[in-house]
Amino acid sequence: MINKKHFLLSAIFLMLNAISFGQISVSNIAVNGLKQEVTVRRDARSVPYIEAKNDADLYFAQGFETARDRLWQMDLLRRVSRGNLSEIFGKQVVEQDKQWRRYGFASIADESLKIMNPDLKAALENYARGVNAYIATLDANSTPIEFKILQYKPMPWQASDTVVVGKILAEALSTTWDNDLIRASLQNLQKDKLADLTKGVTPYDVVLFGKDSSPIKNSKLRIKNDSVDYRAALNSAEKFKEIREKSLSMVGLFAQDLAASNNWVISGKRTLDGKPILANDPHLQAAAPGIWYLTSLATPTMQTAGVTFPGVPGVVLGHNESIAWGATNVGPDVQDLYTETFNDKGEYKTPSGWAKPTIRAETLKVRKNPLLPETADETFDVVETRNGIIITDEVGQKFALKWTARDPKNQEFEAFFLLNRAKNWQDFQNSLKTYGGASQNFIYADVKGNIGWIAAGRVPIRRTGNGSFPYDGSTTAGDWTGIIPFNELPMLYNPPSGFIVTANQRIVGTDYKYPQMARDFASPWRAKRIYELINANPKITPDNVADIQRDSMSFPHRKLGEDILKLLAASNATLSELRGWDGNMRADSRAALIVNGIRNCVADKIAEDNKPVPNWVVRERIMWKIIDEKPAYWLPKNFASYTDLYKTCDTEARANLTKQFGESDVNWTWGKIFKANYPHPLAIAPLIGGQFKVEQIGINGSGTTPNVGSSVSMRLIASPANWDLTRHAIPLGQSGNPQSPHWKNQAEKWRNGTPQFLPFTKSAIEKATVETLMLMPKNQ
Repeated sequence: MINKKHFLLSAIFLMLNAISFGQISVSNIAVNGLKQEVTVRRDARSVPYIEAKNDADLYFAQGFETARDRLWQMDLLRRVSRGNLSEIFGKQVVEQDKQWRRYGFASIADESLKIMNPDLKAALENYARGVNAYIATLDANSTPIEFKILQYKPMPWQASDTVVVGKILAEALSTTWDNDLIRASLQNLQKDKLADLTKGVTPYDVVLFGKDSSPIKNSKLRIKNDSVDYRAALNSAEKFKEIREKSLSMVGLFAQDLAASNNWVISGKRTLDGKPILANDPHLQAAAPGIWYLTSLATPTMQTAGVTFPGVPGVVLGHNESIAWGATNVGPDVQDLYTETFNDKGEYKTPSGWAKPTIRAETLKVRKNPLLPETADETFDVVETRNGIIITDEVGQKFALKWTARDPKNQEFEAFFLLNRAKNWQDFQNSLKTYGGASQNFIYADVKGNIGWIAAGRVPIRRTGNGSFPYDGSTTAGDWTGIIPFNELPMLYNPPSGFIVTANQRIVGTDYKYPQMARDFASPWRAKRIYELINANPKITPDNVADIQRDSMSFPHRKLGEDILKLLAASNATLSELRGWDGNMRADSRAALIVNGIRNCVADKIAEDNKPVPNWVVRERIMWKIIDEKPAYWLPKNFASYTDLYKTCDTEARANLTKQFGESDVNWTWGKIFKANYPHPLAIAPLIGGQFKVEQIGINGSGTTPNVGSSVSMRLIASPANWDLTRHAIPLGQSGNPQSPHWKNQAEKWRNGTPQFLPFTKSAIEKATVETLMLMPKNQ
């Protein structure tokens, strides 16, 4: 009965959604470059449903339509990856450009195109032709406002621009080299502390593949080079991280500590209607517009729907007629650092003697004045050894970076091109064999009721060790000898449990033969909470799944609150707030705000007492142990007990809150600091920035709950039982134009969890259509 009611209500919703908008608007545009006419239907959210008679026209039309909505965002993405931001923003972003130029992604993209799957290459080229056809229609009035404010015109889109957009994703989701420096700098800690920080095993882990038979192995290659000052190198790495965060945040692709996304797939034996359900919500720093773009694509031989990145053809996450798929970040070690020894001649030491590095000159065009387009050239050198580019040079010690993303053979988008056309599990596997981007937990569901998971990506195997620490570049110890074979990657197909959960947690047991696969993972709290909620419900519906996506209960905050209550280790006012608190990080919760302040304080004081241990490592890796076991060796030396530590941190947290929000704790609510924030790069500009601002509102969730607030960059809930009832939404809107009614028209429904459906069958799409555009071939 519940099941029938759910589907009946959903069907009524779709019908009313169509009826309420009355007559459909129809228009025609003739454009150069099409072979046959293409139909573009848009629904009330302005999602384009593109129907073409062949692939070339399909991707042409996708490029045309995406550019209509997001052209400036597309230009910003390629400028970031190519290191061309300073041409429009000036000196303030020069260091960002230099970092991206060091990677050399522009030339790597050109090399990738030469060896690319011909069908994918054709898709990229046709997409580029469509973007350029749209650019050709622009005049002074129709050019997006950002181009006019910044006084420049969009350059033609190239197929290689799509490739460089993929490299931003790689940078956002696989940059871990600074963690090698952290591990190296901690080697002088006492043994028990070092073990806690590095073993990575907790009682709360949700491991999918293998078992925990021993602690996670670190590299056998220990740091014995006393001439290397790893703490000084860490200072350089911190500067790098600050610049990196600014750059990635500008385009909505910054992922804190790589902790980016939830997904799960549930077998029909655990759902109310007996059909699988797949859910995915990637977590990336929010931006306006968001990084995802909803679309639906159809030809006589292929149909797919979901989200993609502006500038990328096809669908990245979603479903086709046969399968659905989603992805979360894995976080394996795909980067290595090498200490390089240089002599007075500028040569560096190799296993076979001294050699000259490769030096390439990079020239930036730097805008002289923010209000004028005139630029000046600034040139700098990039140095590269056999091991990689020199990424940091601190106190005379140079470190080279080797990274899978700098290999032209490791391509990000072929797998998605193939997934759009996959029919079954075998096709799914074959698609992911080609995947060369940041390693992802790909989940799977199909119309026959099967579910599965593969942790796909190209993870290096080293000659010695597994990349935990920097290598001596003058030896062969750190040479890469291959990658983990595809058939040895972690994967599951129809597991006995009936469901699979990934949330960036440690996915493999300590007995897995490649420890580099389980290195830079997130704490287990989101995965544990999702697992717990699914496991407790034997008859799950899409509505239950939606509730899980919005769940705001935090295990670590709840555990700390319970511990403080048990020890009476806080003021009476705090204890009063904690009594009855269920651990939910709700916007209106005072307890959530206070406990979070205490938690941060405890981590700060332990880190201060154990330099150079970072406070975030304490908070994410050992706070559970502090609460559960109270180890004496972690208690800061100026405290008599953990009760004493908690009480002090309560006092300090309350003092800080008083300073921030006033004496009355009525104003102390979690939503005061945890807000939905969607920044735009031009929002801070005097006079003209206001149009790009999105109101900041307190929101439920936190970084340790399934719902991470405005960082939930999209939500997908799909069941092969009925593709028309797929729920797929983005936080703001489809348009990048702040004057458009579709700039942020999804925001409120996103915040309160109102279902937003993405119809799939032709009849359902036609019912949802409010506007139709016919793209017609222009007579040559």
